[in-house]
Amino acid sequence: MPLTLASLVQHSALKLTVRAGEDRLDTPVRWAHVSELADPVPYMEGGELLMVTAMKLDAENPDAMRRYVKRLSDAGVVGLGFAVGVNYDEVPQALVDAARDEGLPLLEVPRRTPFLAISKAVSAAMAADQYRAVTAGFEAQREMTRAALAEGPAAVVARLAAHVNGWAALYDASGAVLAAAPEWAARRAARLTPDVQRLRERSAPASTVVGGTDDRVELQSLGSGRRVRGALAVGTGAPLGTAERYAVHSAIALLTLTTERSRSLQAAEQRLGAAVLRMLLAGQPDHARAVAGDLYGGLLDAPFRLLLAEPATAERDPAAEAPLPVLAEALEAAAARAAEAVLTVPEGDERLLVLAGDGGAVAAACEAYTEKEAEEAGVVIGLSAPTGPIAAGAAYKQAEQALSVARRRGRALVEHEDLAAGSVLPLLADDAVRAFADGMLRALYEHDATGRGDLVASLRAWLSRHGQWDAAAADLGVHRHTLRYRMRRVEEILGRSLDDPDVRMELWLALKATGGAPAT
Repeated sequence: MPLTLASLVQHSALKLTVRAGEDRLDTPVRWAHVSELADPVPYMEGGELLMVTAMKLDAENPDAMRRYVKRLSDAGVVGLGFAVGVNYDEVPQALVDAARDEGLPLLEVPRRTPFLAISKAVSAAMAADQYRAVTAGFEAQREMTRAALAEGPAAVVARLAAHVNGWAALYDASGAVLAAAPEWAARRAARLTPDVQRLRERSAPASTVVGGTDDRVELQSLGSGRRVRGALAVGTGAPLGTAERYAVHSAIALLTLTTERSRSLQAAEQRLGAAVLRMLLAGQPDHARAVAGDLYGGLLDAPFRLLLAEPATAERDPAAEAPLPVLAEALEAAAARAAEAVLTVPEGDERLLVLAGDGGAVAAACEAYTEKEAEEAGVVIGLSAPTGPIAAGAAYKQAEQALSVARRRGRALVEHEDLAAGSVLPLLADDAVRAFADGMLRALYEHDATGRGDLVASLRAWLSRHGQWDAAAADLGVHRHTLRYRMRRVEEILGRSLDDPDVRMELWLALKATGGAPAT
């Protein structure tokens, strides 16, 4: 409990008498200071009990005292101690009236009470309060340490909320609430997700204060490196005291250690996951199940999808976070919130492999991530069709194919099912395919440019009618013998037979790729 003016008045050895400001004696005292300057304000910080003998003051001048007292009050001085029996036998009425008008507590100090005794009393009380705060802080630290070892992070949050007489919440790196205490605080904590996400953009350690005076919330980052691994929110109705501050710092240290420990376990789990994935891709699902054990739950027994992600560009800001770890963190957080198993295997900063249940929270989070953050995160993702352990190798090829198409189309996410359900024609937009098609048809375009016939249009009509002469000739408005002559010229110019189905297929795709016009 902090020292107040009331505590000093009640100190039996000091014999202080209240002459004004009786209703403000509960104001905390930060220090006791003696100054006989006519204007001591430049040397004050606020929160002091100022003690004077009025050696250089005209204490009986009402105007001078009003100006003097107002300046002290505006500077944050919490009380004025006036020594009687030195320069004045009693406290001048002008000073008493000025203190009452301003609401500044005025204490009469008897001659037998030296200012040094008051200073010692203030120092002793502050030391005792500091000792109580440190003791309470250490007790809170011991209690939360026991809770962390026996029950985990949620118990630490609950103990912290009790120590600060408020509420507390733990967030993961994405801003999702992992634990909150008391129970009602979960809704309040969820509204701070945008603030936690902004905190994540700063290098750890970072902190910020949000909310108003009735609901003051401190947000503290968790993590020992540059990246914010999580956050702790502490909500109170007033700024934290010394004991509460010790408790918060202890909670941050414990939760950071838990986070770092989790990262070490995660690294070991990733190494095991990489081995499991290699076995799956090598066609050894039984060995993969034996090695994985219960670590991934039923992930290997139910339909799953394989996800491949790569950075969108090879060049990025060296000061920015690598995009793949950020994506992995988001997907793992989604899996944790949904109590789903997920297997993430990073290959340096170049590629991320993720094995996740079909139709689960991870797949949904991946889609949401690319929709909202692809431009900032800079990732390209290919997603396989649902499969099982026996066909993991085929799923890997599907994910690679989807990833390749995503790059060519400039998209953040492509699912292999989209390729199978769609048309092959969009794939012809590739520059290499168009160059091949243009080279294949170039001689026909050059022939038509001389005005000696319309071989390209005739070829297109004939192919579209599956080689039916009469129907194709009718479409062109020419005799079928004319069309037969043109097709012979196409064969002569290209040096290829239209009786070959492969040739007909290549020519049709070439016409689709060029759009019926040569490249310029």
